[in-house]
Amino acid sequence: MSILIDESTRVLVQGITGSQGRFDTRYCLAYGTNIVAGVTPGRGGQDVEGVPVYNTVEAGVAASGATASVIYVPAAGIKDAVLEAVDAGIEVIVALTENVPRHDAAIAVAATRAAGTWLIGFNTNGMISPGKSKLGGIGGDRADELYVPGRVGVCSRSGGMSAELSAALAAGGYGVSTCVSMGGDPIIGNDMSEYARQLEADPDTDAMLFYGEPGSDLEQGLARAMRDGEINKPVVALIAGVFQESHPKGLSFGHVAAMIRTEDDSASAKQKLLAEAGAHIAHRLGEIPELLNQALS
Repeated sequence: MSILIDESTRVLVQGITGSQGRFDTRYCLAYGTNIVAGVTPGRGGQDVEGVPVYNTVEAGVAASGATASVIYVPAAGIKDAVLEAVDAGIEVIVALTENVPRHDAAIAVAATRAAGTWLIGFNTNGMISPGKSKLGGIGGDRADELYVPGRVGVCSRSGGMSAELSAALAAGGYGVSTCVSMGGDPIIGNDMSEYARQLEADPDTDAMLFYGEPGSDLEQGLARAMRDGEINKPVVALIAGVFQESHPKGLSFGHVAAMIRTEDDSASAKQKLLAEAGAHIAHRLGEIPELLNQALS
């Protein structure tokens, strides 16, 4: 199994006629993703890589039965794109757009939560269930090489680090059940603890690997879920950004959300909190397989 998507997931692409939408759609189709419809207002009746294009998400869903959507829309239009997908009954949304205005992001997240829709992003490169399906640009044309099927669930604040984590797993003889790049914007859809609960319930996931960074309270929520007994499978965590603690507070490094405002936001504080909750803390990629060996022995 996997979480959120598999080979049967029927996918719709919002913004499929744009350059990035076309580019990623080509690689997703080659990987085996079941893309059944695209949407660009005013472009209905066209096709991209053989995928029919509709003017609205509602029309695309009605014609194709899509249940997941990948959104390639500029920041100014992302709120409306998410709301349109929610209204059409889409169950899983991957929103790649970065630097989404916070008011718009808050409205979009509130709408997805009210509808029970899963929102990956904002500022994500997508997600992949290796050998089954991938949404977004994750893995590019090297997804088979970077993401080996296996039994470790991966959740990363960083899209680029999703590949590094999965490659480290493969080098140590492990593979990935599902890898999610959860998004690097200040406001994102679902948090680490929610992904952890999904992976906890997945019978084909034996352990979890999380990548975090300074800023936000995502790691704090994961630690709380672990302390409360909601997460019992082994957790390995790599929290980057200790160097940031030598810089003045209030500066972002990398993602706009990676900002230390209080001591609790620091990588060191998060490492300590997760370790106290029972997580195995990695300080380098090469340590991950050995920590998994210890946790699963």
